[in-house]
Amino acid sequence: MPLPKDILNENEELVLDLHPHWWFFANSVATAVAVLALWLFVSSKINGGFWDFIPLVSGVIFLVAALWVIWQYIQWRSTHFAVTNSRVIYQRGFIAKKGVEIPLERVNNVNFSQTVVERILGAGDLLIESGGQDGQQKFSDILRPQEVKKVMLNQVEKRIDRRIGGAGPVDTASQLEKLEGLLHRGAINQEEFDREKRRLLG
Repeated sequence: MPLPKDILNENEELVLDLHPHWWFFANSVATAVAVLALWLFVSSKINGGFWDFIPLVSGVIFLVAALWVIWQYIQWRSTHFAVTNSRVIYQRGFIAKKGVEIPLERVNNVNFSQTVVERILGAGDLLIESGGQDGQQKFSDILRPQEVKKVMLNQVEKRIDRRIGGAGPVDTASQLEKLEGLLHRGAINQEEFDREKRRLLG
């Protein structure tokens, strides 16, 4: 299910639209599989008698676990992490919806973190630091977070370029300020910053 187009503003372009990584289902699926295995094991060992109710209870627990998986799938389908040419959008909820929007102008820094398992699977968390009341926002179960970070910083850079370009001729001070912003956000490293700074200063 793609992100609804009606939430985009005029002249706003969708650059990236992701559902959570399938690791999102880890807890619910693991629980359902474990309960199913227990149910089958108990059912094969108990043949009548006082303990006959245990397979029934195990079956009910498995039904609840299966419903949990189904509910998580519905939540997964209705959860979006999107990047446009002007903002970051996070939206979740099937009936009651909840979301976060961060204008690219306010993005100060983007970090990602992955456990060993998440790195193997291609999942991870994003931490976006922004100006304003929100400060920091953490987004979990992001697909290929390092690549998403690069896409976001690329859009931030383009946004800065458009703003500077529309303000008239770009002087050295403005370009140095832009370079410092890119260094702070992690889009370039110290060596690249120093090289470009030397070029600008002649």
